[in-house]
Amino acid sequence: MTSAADNFFSPSAPQTHGAIQIVKGACPHDCPDTCALRISVQDGRVVKVQGAAEHPSTHGALCTKVSRYAERTYHAERVLQPLKRVSAKTEPPRFEPVSWAEALADIAAKLGQIAARDPQAVLPYSYAGTMGLVQGEGMAARFFNRLGASRLDRTICASAGAAALTATYGHKVGMHLPYFAESQLILIWGSNSIASNLHFWTFANQAKRAGAKLICIDPRKTETADKCHQHIALLPGTDGALALGLMHELITHDWLDHDYLRQHVDGWEELRAKALQWPPARTAEVCGISVDEVTQLARDYGNTRPAAIRLNYGMQRVRGGGNAVRLIALLPCLTGAWRTRAGGLLLSSSGWFAPFKNMAALERPELATGATPRLLNMSTIGDDLLRESDPVFGPKVEALIVYNSNPVAVAPESPKVVRGFQRADLFTVVLEHFMTDTADLADYVLPATTQLEHLDVHTSYGHTDVLINEQAIAPLGQAKPNTQIFRELAAAMGFTEACFAETDEQLARQAFSAEIDFEALRAQGWQSLPLAEAPFAQGGFPTANGRAQAAGCDYVANYESRASSPELAQRYPLAMISPPARNFLNSSFVNVKSLRDIEGEPLVEVHAEDAAARGLTDASMVRVFNDRGSYVCRLRVSPRARPGVVNGLGVWWRKLGVQGSNVNEVTHQGLTDLGAAPSFYDCLVELQAWSPAEASAG
Repeated sequence: MTSAADNFFSPSAPQTHGAIQIVKGACPHDCPDTCALRISVQDGRVVKVQGAAEHPSTHGALCTKVSRYAERTYHAERVLQPLKRVSAKTEPPRFEPVSWAEALADIAAKLGQIAARDPQAVLPYSYAGTMGLVQGEGMAARFFNRLGASRLDRTICASAGAAALTATYGHKVGMHLPYFAESQLILIWGSNSIASNLHFWTFANQAKRAGAKLICIDPRKTETADKCHQHIALLPGTDGALALGLMHELITHDWLDHDYLRQHVDGWEELRAKALQWPPARTAEVCGISVDEVTQLARDYGNTRPAAIRLNYGMQRVRGGGNAVRLIALLPCLTGAWRTRAGGLLLSSSGWFAPFKNMAALERPELATGATPRLLNMSTIGDDLLRESDPVFGPKVEALIVYNSNPVAVAPESPKVVRGFQRADLFTVVLEHFMTDTADLADYVLPATTQLEHLDVHTSYGHTDVLINEQAIAPLGQAKPNTQIFRELAAAMGFTEACFAETDEQLARQAFSAEIDFEALRAQGWQSLPLAEAPFAQGGFPTANGRAQAAGCDYVANYESRASSPELAQRYPLAMISPPARNFLNSSFVNVKSLRDIEGEPLVEVHAEDAAARGLTDASMVRVFNDRGSYVCRLRVSPRARPGVVNGLGVWWRKLGVQGSNVNEVTHQGLTDLGAAPSFYDCLVELQAWSPAEASAG
């Protein structure tokens, strides 16, 4: 019998001899599209990655990033053997190759010593480097549950919006992607869809060609805004105020569906009273837009059927992001937009999968014994790595196991994150493809497989299909799937439970309930959930009583803005948002040269008025700074920036920046009102000219 340790390369993996074989795959990245892939393999090597033409939302198209996925897998800088640190963490990183046996034995010994004192001193750190249910938290969660390690609150991207949808509608649910093509009005709110939600844009563009009006609401004039009929450039963090202002107009002009509100919404009278305090003049002043923009947007939304909102996560990365999502999400209830399949709102579809997923079977929470371990927020890792033991916090973090994430680059207030990772007494293990900023500060770097080298199954947060990713090629070098690394680490630590011997295929088969037929999934590559076309036409939200919940939400101002913190704004008068560079995905793909060549270099986009007021010119080098830190990048005088707001495009690896830093040098660790998420776009800065001579003098 083949052991689990030997069975991470499936016997059904293609064995080609000159002929091209097509393997079914799925994009693993943190993107709502979750594309179905068709991977061409010849002589054991991937020669092409394409979108599946027959998949309803992928329809053969891939973004520039994923179409070059083979370039990532075969990158000359792949980590393909275990590496052990031989330099101090405050020195330039130096590593030496070691065997898997040596690495696993040493890691197990150190974790065992720490766990003997208090297993909560061990912290896993992961996010969505893969969205797969198998390679994500499947075997990893079993390992950390068995160990008794601290739990991680995975908040860094979407938890404010997730908490808001759950509070309002009972789960992360919304309208279905294809029906945007039938809408007559689409508000694209906080989303650069062309860059980050390409397949939604296909359906929105169909609606546009059929006569629909598209309106982009975003502080930045994005590529998506360029293609819409109107762009409303509100100030960062004022989305909730705009939603209340729209409600004011819907109420005063009686553009309401009273029957829908009466039958399907709780707390309407409380919300109505709050909305009536937001006339157009107040709304326009807070949002930094014109009164006409407020009134016309309300008129369009109140009088167009069907009307749909595509909300995305950028707008919830401020202190009041959760409340803002709640207010925007309730707009379709006021007008009864939910009555048709082409009306309503979509932020995330991930809640639709909840009844079909078997997360307990994958993660085995019963392996944890004794008291429930503490929960640490991944967004405050900078502070938490610098804390000493105390009765409230618990034990000092002594060991960190990082997988599917690059916290040194992506976590807020990175000067603190770096200092924490540089602790000589912190034992850090990183599972990675490349020597990222985080891997550079590890004690051990373990080579992990890419999506082309392992089996996985996926859900989505932008559509409602389950997908399978078949293993296309054998792992390169000594790389192993996350699952296999945690299996072998469990064995090295003496964990003998049978669940640690289960294969990836067994995990994949356990991931879903019987309604998802694994053989059918494997045959087609995806399976659609059985859902109603207009799921909330008659209410029936997944709340306790089936009604939407409108009570308790209100506008919450930013931590940092001219209005909420005027003294701070005297010193740092520019609001900064840090949207993703188009050809990167969070910090993934930054080291793929062909994509980095397209992006060029780290940029801050600045309106001409703000540049002139500081004597700055296009293409000059500038220092972006506040009390937390500073970073240097190229200034681009750009109409994409509105006055008073600068756009620090991210997320570049720190070591690829001019002075070894990136935009998160200046972001803070303040958390959102709901969901305890980071407030990346709630940030005041100032700019000044910079030259290499200054760096030398410093």
